[in-house]
Amino acid sequence: MANPTSGGYDAGFLEKVRARLEQHGFMAEIRLTRHAGEIGEVCADPELRVRTLVVAGGDGSINEALTGFQTHPDPPQLAVIPFGTANVLALELALPHNAQAIADIIRHQKTRQLHYGLANGHPFVLMASAGFDAEVVHAVPLTLKRRLGKLAYVITAIRTGFGRKGTLLRITLDGETITGKLAVASNARHYGGPFVICPGGATDPGLYMLVLERDDPWSSLRYGIALMLGRIHKVRGALVRPFSVATITADAPVAAQIDGDPFGATPLEIRTTDRTIPILVP
Repeated sequence: MANPTSGGYDAGFLEKVRARLEQHGFMAEIRLTRHAGEIGEVCADPELRVRTLVVAGGDGSINEALTGFQTHPDPPQLAVIPFGTANVLALELALPHNAQAIADIIRHQKTRQLHYGLANGHPFVLMASAGFDAEVVHAVPLTLKRRLGKLAYVITAIRTGFGRKGTLLRITLDGETITGKLAVASNARHYGGPFVICPGGATDPGLYMLVLERDDPWSSLRYGIALMLGRIHKVRGALVRPFSVATITADAPVAAQIDGDPFGATPLEIRTTDRTIPILVP
């Protein structure tokens, strides 16, 4: 399944994957979405009778599929073709960007269990957060995102960052309350691209919470450099901690996001779950 209007859509690439699969005896059908939410609708349909559902898209499309699978009595295994603006899960899984190699991953049927967390009952495979990064996700114009990709987030972050005054968050981790200006619950090692935010990964159980004490421009620059160097867990004013159940609250609503898409505002309740989805890996 693929959204033909999304960034990175490549009809020729999909046809190459389909053709190679059929060369090896697989029946493969390309289905292009016609309206928003269709991936989730298909994945929730109990009449979906396929062995493997391949989602060609970004992290938001994977989240949509995972959300649909929540109500499917026997969901199929999942495969990913890295299209879209952000493909952090593709980094987690070390997926190739070559059509033949992607088809071979699907053909070989090697799976791992994809773990995920729940934010207010909604699944997320990468992260759920509240604070500055979520404000950027809410503010980035769709037209700019489609035209510039990841650069649209950088431009929006610069525009949003100066002159704002962050709201203090109260983050309760398994009963212990701390405060900060940005809170990121992570199910994946990577954040915002190739930058490592915590141990483990999306195919490992458990969640981690990153809390940043400040979000002024200077502190954000300092945290950003530490993130790029893989030292965010060591920088002053940052905390990375495993947890099972967390809540994020504030005196006024603070923007929230999951897997790079807007998700309303605080309060958030975030927890682990024992459920998993089989996903194809190299």
